[in-house]
Amino acid sequence: MATLILQGPQLNAGIAEAAARRLSGTVDQRADHYRVHSAHAPAPELLARLRAELPCDINLLPADFDPARARLLITDMDSTLINIECIDEIADFAGLKPQVAAITEAAMRGELNFEQSLTRRVGLLAGLDAAALEHVYQERLRPNPGAEVMLAGLQAHGIKIALVSGGFTYFTERLKTRLQLDYARANTLEIIGGKLTGRVQGNIIGAEAKRQFLLELCKTLNITPAQTIAMGDGANDLLMMDAAGLSIAYHAKPKVQAQARAALNHCGLEGTLAFLATV
Repeated sequence: MATLILQGPQLNAGIAEAAARRLSGTVDQRADHYRVHSAHAPAPELLARLRAELPCDINLLPADFDPARARLLITDMDSTLINIECIDEIADFAGLKPQVAAITEAAMRGELNFEQSLTRRVGLLAGLDAAALEHVYQERLRPNPGAEVMLAGLQAHGIKIALVSGGFTYFTERLKTRLQLDYARANTLEIIGGKLTGRVQGNIIGAEAKRQFLLELCKTLNITPAQTIAMGDGANDLLMMDAAGLSIAYHAKPKVQAQARAALNHCGLEGTLAFLATV
């Protein structure tokens, strides 16, 4: 038996029934989403066509992912948990946002080595007043739609929440406190005399470091990677997502959507909770 999760603000019973007919399945309506149960998993080509034709997210619940055993969600920060790329907004205060944003986009698409791209971007910020960081946090940074609902739902399920970022501890530590997250890890910007030096302290948190953080937390919590959910939007999230029991691409780059086990393009972050509902 295959279970497909349908959700999104435009979804209704008619759309769900149409999808069920195409999938030779039956519809199960839930409070916040629909499920289609079919005898067999659909061919990838059919699933791709349905996603292109219908105004909703359609995801096959992985047969080897047990929602009842999930104990950890680990999420990227920039453009996943929050609405901005922090480094691009910091660069705006230096008059360099277009240049830095172009590098960020290329790195998130997987066209540039993340560690090298971050070093290059941070280098452009040398001499900027560190007060720009507080302006970004207070004036521009917002949790993405559905974040609070998702976090409350995860906590109700007893699932720990970790934030990991190729961005900066200035933001992750504040979000950890503000949103009552359990763990956070990111890069530390070097600041001397109230100015950014253009350097990152210590080793850079990139793709492999994100994966290692997931595995480290599994040991801490005495769980297996199969009991984790990993969420991201960029290429530097793929190693972490590949290690998890369930990977969710959130409004992500094409390369990430192609490799993730689930993708949310119509829903906000609250869509994550549908994967935790009992079948």
